[in-house]
Amino acid sequence: LQMNRTKVDEEEYWNSSKFKAFTFDDEDDELSQLKESKRAVNSLRDFVDDDDDDDLERVSWTGEPVGSISWSIKETAGNSGLNHEGREQLKSRNSFSSYAQLPKPTSTYSLSNFFRGRTRLGSFQSLSDALSDTPAKSYAPELGRPKGEFRDYSNDWSPSDTVRRLRKGKVCSLERFRSLQDKLQLLEEAVSMHDGNVITAVLIFLKRTLSKEVLFRELEVRQVALRHLIHFLKEIGDQKLLLDLFRFLDRTEEFALSHYREHLSIQDPEKRKEFLKTCIGLPFSVEDSAHIQDHYTLLERQIIIEANDRHLEAAGQTEIFRKHPRKASILNMPLVTTLFYSCFYHYTEPEGTFSSPVNLKKTFKIPDKQYVLTALAARAKLRAWHDVDALFTTKNWLGYTKKRAPIGFHRVVEILHKNSAPVQILQEYVNLVEDVDTKLNLATKFKCHDVVIDTCRDLKDRQQLLAYRSKVDKGSAEEEKIDAILSSTQIRWKN
Repeated sequence: LQMNRTKVDEEEYWNSSKFKAFTFDDEDDELSQLKESKRAVNSLRDFVDDDDDDDLERVSWTGEPVGSISWSIKETAGNSGLNHEGREQLKSRNSFSSYAQLPKPTSTYSLSNFFRGRTRLGSFQSLSDALSDTPAKSYAPELGRPKGEFRDYSNDWSPSDTVRRLRKGKVCSLERFRSLQDKLQLLEEAVSMHDGNVITAVLIFLKRTLSKEVLFRELEVRQVALRHLIHFLKEIGDQKLLLDLFRFLDRTEEFALSHYREHLSIQDPEKRKEFLKTCIGLPFSVEDSAHIQDHYTLLERQIIIEANDRHLEAAGQTEIFRKHPRKASILNMPLVTTLFYSCFYHYTEPEGTFSSPVNLKKTFKIPDKQYVLTALAARAKLRAWHDVDALFTTKNWLGYTKKRAPIGFHRVVEILHKNSAPVQILQEYVNLVEDVDTKLNLATKFKCHDVVIDTCRDLKDRQQLLAYRSKVDKGSAEEEKIDAILSSTQIRWKN
């Protein structure tokens, strides 16, 4: 009875167990192994969380996600179809260096999507559906691709080949070029290719792997690469290395200008002033040296004016600051802006003060045209017409007064009109315009009727006066004046 029970148990075991008896067809039966893979994936689906968004995947040396269906098929096909020699070749390729350099090709399915039974479009499908979408192809030959197909991932490229690959935008490591000779040959190949991007890429590699002295020495005799490096350092703002390079090349003026440019990054006015002081003794040209000195002097005065005006504005005892509060600080402003500020807030101050416009004009040798133009804009904005009149009034050695404008009275009229000057003041300065046609155009444009009427009378141009009569208001004083001139018998009209 015991023996019969054991025999029954054994038959039940062999009929129900997942283990099967050995058959000669199992080794080549890829379908049976594929079914085993299907059962393994389906069993994993039970305990994998559908909401898990972790997309980290392990990939095989071929770039396929480990555990994916396509990986399982390739492994199954490769193991059954490869001979001993092919396995040895695969083993030799499956090294760390190959794994690190081979890129991961884009795959239609990911490991996590297969585990969840979900396609890229978000729909669920069965394992058989997923497998049916996979194009039929032979996988074993892909595992045994010839060595030439992996040439893109190798490190045995020559300098010329490397440069050509860089020019085509392909990823190419430069770390294999270790000797100075190889690096310089690589640079020469890049220069001969006349591609700025490739030259810059090689220069970045040399900058990282060579000492400054060696890099500068070699670039000194390679002017094309040197110009690219200088431009690159300026673009990335590496002032320290740029200064070292100019110092090595003995290009003193460029060194000085590059050092001076660093003041732009200094925000604190006092620190910027001290930095500019250190720039005064640098080997600039004569003209640039004067500009550096003026820049330092201007900032020094701006600091003094700013501190004083901030105190006056806070006290609230100065009328100009009460009526016209300051909108911005004067620090680090250009010279013309500083002059406008002084003409606006400190126009009447004596010449001995730092904030006096006249002091600024003499200290920085501001031309008369620039000074008059700036002062006119500032005083006209304040509607200080008396100051405007005094700005253009001069006396000769006999004591006679005369109005003179170094910028031309036509520009004076335009600035006055822009600041809403009264018609009487506009007419006064329009009359001072020497060119008759310009005078008539300005008078007509700004409706200075008396100037137009008097000019037409002086020109004895009856037709133009009649044409202008239609532009004035009927019954106005200007119309009566035109009628009186037209009816005069003392004028000999030319038309």
